[in-house]
Amino acid sequence: MISSIQKNSIGIEASKFDAFFLHQGKEGLEAFREQIDLVTEKLEKVFREADGPYTGQPPMELKQSLEEKLKIWNNPRPLNDVLEEWEPTILKNSLQVSHTKSIAHLHCPPILPGIAAELIIAALNQSMDSWDQSPAATYVEAELIRQLSRLVGLPASSDGVFTSGGTQSNYMGLLLARDAFCAKQWNHDVQAYGLPGEMKRTKVLCSEEAHFSVKKSISQLGLGEEAVIPIPSDENHRMNLQHVKETFTQLEQDGALPFAVVATCGTTDYGSIDPMEDLAELCQERNLWLHIDAAYGGGLVFSHQYKRKIAGLHQADSITLDFHKLGFQPISCGLFLLKDRQHYRLLSHHADYLNPEEDEEEGILNLVNKSVQTTRRFDALKMLLTLNTVGTDLLGKMVDQTMELAEYAASVLEEKSAFAVENRKPELTTVVFQYRPLRSENVSDWNRKIQQILFQEGKAAIAKTSVNGETYLKFTILNPRTSKEDIDKVIQEIEKAGTEMLNGGYQK
Repeated sequence: MISSIQKNSIGIEASKFDAFFLHQGKEGLEAFREQIDLVTEKLEKVFREADGPYTGQPPMELKQSLEEKLKIWNNPRPLNDVLEEWEPTILKNSLQVSHTKSIAHLHCPPILPGIAAELIIAALNQSMDSWDQSPAATYVEAELIRQLSRLVGLPASSDGVFTSGGTQSNYMGLLLARDAFCAKQWNHDVQAYGLPGEMKRTKVLCSEEAHFSVKKSISQLGLGEEAVIPIPSDENHRMNLQHVKETFTQLEQDGALPFAVVATCGTTDYGSIDPMEDLAELCQERNLWLHIDAAYGGGLVFSHQYKRKIAGLHQADSITLDFHKLGFQPISCGLFLLKDRQHYRLLSHHADYLNPEEDEEEGILNLVNKSVQTTRRFDALKMLLTLNTVGTDLLGKMVDQTMELAEYAASVLEEKSAFAVENRKPELTTVVFQYRPLRSENVSDWNRKIQQILFQEGKAAIAKTSVNGETYLKFTILNPRTSKEDIDKVIQEIEKAGTEMLNGGYQK
């Protein structure tokens, strides 16, 4: 007879669930291995049979095919049956970001140690908010951040936390900048009393080409988008230093209160890097917070040949880094660094059930004190496993390879009369250009159509963007396996599509 302790409230033996969870029992371990093997086999098949970055299925056709196949089931089904259904619908119609001709967005191929770490992360399922939920993981993240901070060049007073990515990291930088300013300027505690009325006068400066999350963060922080002053860019798409100085003068005359400058180390379109050292000097003179969004360009900390490009990064008060860009990690793997860890007090809250103040008195480290998130993944493990197995030397060579490929792509396009290259000397790994056939009437339409043709025919995944109101094409090279031959073939496909369009081969 089964006791009430052995049954749940609906009368089912608890052991009936054993095959659905990873646990120390034989049935759980065997089920885990079986399911991982099935998924591995299916993924190997999908990757092996992929002809290009995408199958070419149009959006509405894909949407309809998924709606017809997907539904919620009431009863258990074999994993293999589900994977068989998913193969032609979900798996094969996903973007093959690891394909060497997938060069559209800031979307890198995941390095194998990162993928392996994802399995460990999911299986262990540590939540990084309190030490008793993530005992070893807490100290792994803390130590890795200490070492990465030194790699960037930050002082011993620095600290950091892993985040979901650039948007969250930029938000944290501006949140701390706002509250530090209120404490310094008016001895005002925003956490306790909200925003003071004088905050209507505050301003934040950034490049007109800064990431949209700057304005988004400022609006969410209660200051309104009008508090963001966009500074014009120079011919190299960098924040114009003279305009910054003139803006400071004008703001002083207007009685405004600038409290932060956001520099961009790698804009989304051009990979341009603002003059970080000069901006740091200006901020120090005026006692302003400098946040550097290095979500893209921060990957050069590993570079052997190009690290000089990020000189001045270490002078920031806060920094955004994304290892799921030029660190080749699976999404997500962002990092927020803070020069002075004392500023974390501005977002720390204590909950008796989670991170009581007594824990701090006893020296127990609860990482929720440094994050705007509560539940948070053990993403630090991906970077640690990569650094432990690949090493910084080879990782740096991978970064350098992508940089060299961008320079090569720009030089090849520059030599061809049918193309106009916007950034002839790429700062990072993006190349913005336009196909300009002699007989075209609407250049923007031609370029938009070319991007769609290459994607829908599975030839290549490239991006499109806007320059002065016109549509341009863009390469974003983040795959060190991409070769010069791949670049040549993609350019040839663009020329082929353009020629066929000019000759009436495609419908506009």
